[in-house]
Amino acid sequence: MPGLSVSDVVNVQVSLTPVAAAVRNFGSLLILGSSDIIDVTERRRLYSSIDAVAADFGTSAPEYLAANLFFAQRPQPSMLYIGRWARTATAGLLHGGLLATSEQALSLWATIANGAFKVTIDGVLKSLTALNFSAVTNMNGVASVINTALGVAGSCVWNAVYNRFDIKSSTTGSTSTVSYATSPSSGTDISAQLRLTAASGASAPVDGIAAETALASATLHAASSDWYGLLIADTAASSSDHLAVAGFVEGANPSRVYGVTTQDASTLVPSTSSDLASQLKALNYSRTFTQYSSSSAYAAASIFGRAFTVDFAANNTTITLMYKSEPSVTAETLNETQAAALKAKNCNVFVNYNNSTAIIQYGTMANGFFFDEVHGTDWLQNDMQTAIYNALYTSPTKIPQTDAGVNQLVTVASQSCERAVKNGLVAPGVWTGPDLGSLSTNDTLPSGFYVFAPPVASQSSSDRAARKAPTLQAAIKLAGAIHIANVLINVNR
Repeated sequence: MPGLSVSDVVNVQVSLTPVAAAVRNFGSLLILGSSDIIDVTERRRLYSSIDAVAADFGTSAPEYLAANLFFAQRPQPSMLYIGRWARTATAGLLHGGLLATSEQALSLWATIANGAFKVTIDGVLKSLTALNFSAVTNMNGVASVINTALGVAGSCVWNAVYNRFDIKSSTTGSTSTVSYATSPSSGTDISAQLRLTAASGASAPVDGIAAETALASATLHAASSDWYGLLIADTAASSSDHLAVAGFVEGANPSRVYGVTTQDASTLVPSTSSDLASQLKALNYSRTFTQYSSSSAYAAASIFGRAFTVDFAANNTTITLMYKSEPSVTAETLNETQAAALKAKNCNVFVNYNNSTAIIQYGTMANGFFFDEVHGTDWLQNDMQTAIYNALYTSPTKIPQTDAGVNQLVTVASQSCERAVKNGLVAPGVWTGPDLGSLSTNDTLPSGFYVFAPPVASQSSSDRAARKAPTLQAAIKLAGAIHIANVLINVNR
């Protein structure tokens, strides 16, 4: 017999606390483009280098040009999403499965002189027969034979980046479709060898869709909280497109920021108010910024690249965009009137100074707020929200609805503020806001912040019954940044 269980006298159990929720990434940019590289089912890809972008898009696509400005910044950002905007109607297509290197051996294809398979394109069954691969010298040659057999119905290409065959319909729109490949009635069945069947690893067929607006695309991509910044890499986007997307971003939850490059020379004219920068300023948008650049259609990507290198978890890392550079962007040479026009319209510019330097000027949003303050306070909001949530979520018992319990939340909120002091967003200073708790106007905030919660006894009975905490309030003093200095030199003989 095994004997009595030790658990009868010593019972030990292990309870693991839940994994805490993570804060958002405030260094991730989404570039929306209309190049036919990412399909409308996949919609978005993550990149960590410009080389990976070039492998997918080549070096002339708008998405690459914008991504290059983003990654060219120093220090270099680490995360970029590129998403598909179906600016024009898209075609139905089928992505084949991955072919291993051994499956690409020409010896497997050169012996096939009567290959065949079936595929339905736009609802019409296509029977491809007598496919002769005896003369092919690479996988592009295999695709070329199939492409010829498809005729006007569609096309076949070999995707060397993903080692697969892709079949695309020649039509576009919601009726444009391509099915999985199936076995033929006669001939040598190559449907599985091409990996175009469901069983051989082909992806689900992607149906074509009608053209969508920039706003519709932005709204669709906003279903993911992976990205924080947004830029459209397509010169066909109109002012109305940008205004619509800016309006959406202004009210988006979770928070986002939108960057627009304008090459409209009328932006430099003080009396003009119809340019995009003027319109965005008139709308008082705090989550959209513009940059004027006569040389680069996507210069705003460089601003994102510099801003998104900030590590809010580190020490003294927050920055101001003023005085920063834009690698790969040609600086503007402006006269004082033109520079003043851009400043009045809250439009940023990478500009030459007469001391042989070029800087970003001024790093503001359309309403005049500074980018770094919007960026930083968005981070602080999310950090504090996540920290308080995790305090409630990971507590093994409960946080009581008492003053002591509320003080636990005050401590957690204060820790978020301390992180803001550490990274340089918040600093000691004089509070010039309204009275709050024991804090009065013109009091000094020696730590840079103050978190207050009223007593639990002051709660209404309905809030008490609903198990709500008393409303926590935090007063913070932003560290700001020095942009302009005046010096008076008094000379005495």
